[in-house]
Amino acid sequence: MPDLIHSEIAHAAGSRGPLPATLLQDVEDPESYTSGELGNLIACECALDRAEAIRGLTTNGVNSGWLRFDGARLAEERGARYVQLGRLDLAENTLRNALEQEALAFGQSYRRRGAVLIDLAAIGARRRDPEQVVAYARGALELARSSRSGYVARRLRTLCDEFGPLSRDHRVAELGAEIAMLGTP
Repeated sequence: MPDLIHSEIAHAAGSRGPLPATLLQDVEDPESYTSGELGNLIACECALDRAEAIRGLTTNGVNSGWLRFDGARLAEERGARYVQLGRLDLAENTLRNALEQEALAFGQSYRRRGAVLIDLAAIGARRRDPEQVVAYARGALELARSSRSGYVARRLRTLCDEFGPLSRDHRVAELGAEIAMLGTP
């Protein structure tokens, strides 16, 4: 619960004077993660909503040194938390919208785009939909190959753990074999 404690401290300090908006965003995102881990949808959404509201308060985009992300990642974070909470319907819509952002366009951030594609593939795995798994995981696999991103490769290997009975589908089995052959820098 340390993230919740940090959130309370940041909000209390903020009541004594303005805090950098980036600091408040950095507090709200881990709180949403912790709430997601605990399975608390309402608390998770509240933390993400506060982070979204704070996003509009940034002063000329200045990074105060506390900045973990600039707020542009909130859609990705929200989608990932929904996956974590098992709210696949909300997650899929949020993640598909995140993919349409300029920052996640092909050729921009391989790591971020790869993470969103893997989350969408995980939704397919949980729904036992081999087409969705293969479509999104193949996109992430291509990013991992072209960028040599160890992060994307590790996330893909973790995705394989979610295949379950889908591993018997020849397309998913082939995908799993390709993922297993990925090198990690």
